[in-house]
Amino acid sequence: MLKEGDAAPHFRTTADDGQIVSLVDYNTRNLILYFYPKADTTGCTHEAVEFTSAMEQFDQANTAIVGCSGDSVEDQARFKAKYSLNFPLLADTDFEVIEAYGARRMKTFFGKSFLGIVRMSFWIGPDGKIRKVWEKVTPKGHAAEVLAAVRGLAQIERAV
Repeated sequence: MLKEGDAAPHFRTTADDGQIVSLVDYNTRNLILYFYPKADTTGCTHEAVEFTSAMEQFDQANTAIVGCSGDSVEDQARFKAKYSLNFPLLADTDFEVIEAYGARRMKTFFGKSFLGIVRMSFWIGPDGKIRKVWEKVTPKGHAAEVLAAVRGLAQIERAV
């Protein structure tokens, strides 16, 4: 299990626009890499729309947002367009990024167990180290929670 202070696993995969995205693309900024079970479902939509609404504040805090699920490039592109999302959505159909970050686990739904993607987020600093892990995310309010954490560190860094 990844924890704060660990080096973030490198990733390189295709985004909703067909472009290849990798961890090194964000080496001058903070990165919030969040995992979600399925594009265009209720919880995933709430979370994505909240991140979109707060993008200006995240930009001011030198922080990029990237979402990731096992959906196809086409499904990610439709999801992004439908809700006018303003950050990349990674199409990790081989689950390489998802598994590297420990976001694919056994889940139970209506008494049945299955291997699925858990909703979790990682704050990765410009140095490539994990600054914070949100293990169990509640979609509503998560963007504000993440923004508060990022802003808190920015205030500390400015004071030093």
